[in-house]
Amino acid sequence: MRVISGKQKGISLKSVPGHSTRPTTDKVKEAIFNMVGPYFNGGVMLDLYAGSGAMGIEALSRGMSKAVFVDKDRKAIETIYANLKTVTCLEKAEVYKNEAKRALNAIRKKGRQFDLIFLDPPYAKQTLADELASIDEYNVLLQGGYIVAEHSSKVVLDNRYQTFVKTKEERYGDTSVSIFKSLASEERI
Repeated sequence: MRVISGKQKGISLKSVPGHSTRPTTDKVKEAIFNMVGPYFNGGVMLDLYAGSGAMGIEALSRGMSKAVFVDKDRKAIETIYANLKTVTCLEKAEVYKNEAKRALNAIRKKGRQFDLIFLDPPYAKQTLADELASIDEYNVLLQGGYIVAEHSSKVVLDNRYQTFVKTKEERYGDTSVSIFKSLASEERI
């Protein structure tokens, strides 16, 4: 696993030990960033099921100013810190050991918003519909921002929420990627 583009291009990243995470392949990662970037001029990104931190690190390498990493697994948190040190991006990162629903509630209470949100929960335990509904209700996505949801191809997500709409869905074998974009104020329900 490596950073595929930007300032840290080519730097190898560690995977989370064991079988608790499923890293996003380079092919899917490149496709995702081509759909929402591929490069950024600042902004803040949320990686809600961060695993190794590879997606957030890729976003930082491609120009995001800051990334917030959340994962409930201790080994994942340790791997994120190790990878952030490797790419010298610790000062641009916040890392939290927390469950996704609790993290979203904490984000709501702090009034934080993000330009890019990445969701890649374990396929067997996906509650993406709930998380997308919470992101919508808590107004976590900035206007003009994107949500990237990586999920099993068997999972069907709604096309529209009050504040964002699905603009694209691509399939890569048993993995699907759904891209949501925030709506302008006048387009919101």
